Amino acid sequence: MQLWQAVILGLVEGITEYLPVSSTGHLIITGDLLGLDKPETKDALNAFNIIVQGGAILAVLGLYFPRFVRMLMGLLGRDPVGFKMFANVVVAFLPAAVVGLALNKVIEAKLFHLGPVVFSLVVGGLFMIGVEIWRRSRPPRKGGVEGIGGKSVEDMTVFDALFVGVLQIVAMWPGTSRSMMTITAGYFRGLKPSAAAEFSFLLGMPTLLAATMYKLYKDVSNNDPGHQSFIKVLGVTPVLVGIAVAAVSAAIAVRWLVRFLTRHGLAPFGYYRIVLGVVMLILAVSGVVTVNA
Repeated sequence: MQLWQAVILGLVEGITEYLPVSSTGHLIITGDLLGLDKPETKDALNAFNIIVQGGAILAVLGLYFPRFVRMLMGLLGRDPVGFKMFANVVVAFLPAAVVGLALNKVIEAKLFHLGPVVFSLVVGGLFMIGVEIWRRSRPPRKGGVEGIGGKSVEDMTVFDALFVGVLQIVAMWPGTSRSMMTITAGYFRGLKPSAAAEFSFLLGMPTLLAATMYKLYKDVSNNDPGHQSFIKVLGVTPVLVGIAVAAVSAAIAVRWLVRFLTRHGLAPFGYYRIVLGVVMLILAVSGVVTVNA
């Protein structure tokens, strides 16, 4: 992998990880367009697409450090609200973690291709537009306006967290978007847009960290004949550059997303997903990219 390719993939990861447009989908499409989705590099690219999420983890850790300190204080028995937030993150994390371990191989083999990604981009776009129409039609809730819920992250119950976690399972289909599912689940439970986005960021920490560490473990422990570590295939420097670029771009994207959701909601992302899906289909039919599904 060339450095400029690592920079592009890092930018794509950082910008899209916390936006409801699917970072995995964008990385798969970008890798295809960059010519990296080849048999000899496909496994290494799939690993890179997950490891580069480390940059997004660092971004949220830096931006929401006080939140994590508060949860730590809760674990030490010094902050009841902090403990409640920590418990909710754990509850929301578990469903996808359990299902992900069970279906990881099937997902990588069957769904990490352009066809399934394009399908989920379009369907997800329609879903978000529908959710936004529904949300705007709802009466105000607990301090909300224009159908926007008034719950904050601190107001969430264990059932709210479990509901978010169950919907997050759907996001294991590449192209669906973990952020889309967690934010819309937050809407259904009455969270205001900024709170739904914030909980999505907090939940992303254990989710992305678990996926990253699991992928590293699988790569290092793979003793199959002919297997090469993704670092050996792609190079140490491109991997580190990709993570660093992802961290900076993710920090900027997170700040922007909270303001944008409050003002405009999810619908613009829905339209973007549909347009992107149609464009990718056109490129596939014209032979510019290859649909491997």
